[in-house]
Amino acid sequence: MPFYYRLGTLPKSRHVQFRRPDGVLYSEELFGTEGFSGPSSTMYHINPPTQVHGWKPLYSTRPEYFEADVMRMRHIKTAPMRPSGDPVTGRVVLFGNADCEMAVCVPAEPMPYHYKNGQGDECLFIHFGTGVVHTMMGSLRFGPKDYIIIPKGVIYTMIFDRRKRAAEGEPAVADMPYGKFLVIETVNGSHIGPPPRYVSKAHGQFLEHAPYCERDLRLPEQPLTWNEHGQFEVRVKARDLMHSYVYDYHPLDIVGWDGCYYPYIFNIDDFAPITGKLHMPPPIHQTFEAHNFVICSFCPRMLDWHPQAIKVPYNHSNIDSDEVLYYVEGNFGSRKGIEVGSMTAHPQGIPHGPHPGTIEASLSATYTAELAVMCDTFRPLFPTRAAIDLDDPKYPASWQGEHFPKLRAGELKLNGIAAREAPALQVAAMSEHKPAAANTWAPNAPLPAATQPSKPAANGKHPRRAPAKPRRRR
Repeated sequence: MPFYYRLGTLPKSRHVQFRRPDGVLYSEELFGTEGFSGPSSTMYHINPPTQVHGWKPLYSTRPEYFEADVMRMRHIKTAPMRPSGDPVTGRVVLFGNADCEMAVCVPAEPMPYHYKNGQGDECLFIHFGTGVVHTMMGSLRFGPKDYIIIPKGVIYTMIFDRRKRAAEGEPAVADMPYGKFLVIETVNGSHIGPPPRYVSKAHGQFLEHAPYCERDLRLPEQPLTWNEHGQFEVRVKARDLMHSYVYDYHPLDIVGWDGCYYPYIFNIDDFAPITGKLHMPPPIHQTFEAHNFVICSFCPRMLDWHPQAIKVPYNHSNIDSDEVLYYVEGNFGSRKGIEVGSMTAHPQGIPHGPHPGTIEASLSATYTAELAVMCDTFRPLFPTRAAIDLDDPKYPASWQGEHFPKLRAGELKLNGIAAREAPALQVAAMSEHKPAAANTWAPNAPLPAATQPSKPAANGKHPRRAPAKPRRRR
């Protein structure tokens, strides 16, 4: 994170004696990035953090991708996913590449251990459920629509509250006993943070044009310290393997820390959408970024207010990126057949845009209640077997059909004539759609006579003009 924070008890200076109540020195640890030239935090443990034992590999975490040579639109329906595993073992990777992995988790049981991702940063988006993440740097209470950013190397355990009843529109408790969340994690060693254009280059402060700021972030709080002895397992994801080792004391034994490297929460409802007179491009939704991918938030917002604005996204080819959207709630105006928990994947090189009929249907709208999380990657994303099993094979054909049904039905008039009442030749002429002067950038008003182009002669050549007579000086 770009700004300084502290929690717990600290000595006055770094690297000086700091003693426990029994007179023994606390164990200082520098928790740093980029060879200790990047953001870091300094922490003070009750016990030496190096005293661990029982190292052993558990299982591979390397995803296996399928249909890597197939390039088409995909619609992954995650709603039917059954509860499985805990908040770590239950993560089902659906897409990934050499930079990031995207997974969905519907945990079926609590996690009886602590966990550290030693491979990359994690962005957890809570779709359903509440609970608390106890980390080595403090506790973070979470709920629906929270982004939880957990930097690489942070030890934590994720505890969901068991659901007692399902609110309207939510899955049944039997189908989702704890909650559901989306996981986007780096696998290229980079870190997830605010886009650089949102923060000051000199001081790291959020700038005025940023769609969120420091006040919107929830930082770690107490409880911070567990002073317990026993056998505590910590699992570490690294080198595409899950490893296990054991502490003889509680791994969350830090009494204080300070610095600029820590976990935090940002709720998507606190994102302030950037709107415009005409449709704005996807970068205005950007919320976080890492090397070779970005994370965006499509939030409820006012729509474009130009009197002739097209309210849904224009057809576009993001020729350098693959685009995956996870649909959270609301009605996504440019899509048909999308449900809560849908994931759509649009690969680079293939144009995509509004579904048939959605352009005309959106013209009178002034507001959208859509809510979605998007991940754009600069390398192709590949699906796993789990994604293929949840894929809707009809989705690539969903753009076929009549895009302007009102025109065919005669409800839409062009030049005052209903399309179904016009002769076939007239309909063909109208389909050329020569816009009225008021709707063009340069009105088709006649040019002044002095600027009218000369008419060509019958032989196709322009007549030569007589040279202008020079003015006499007075």
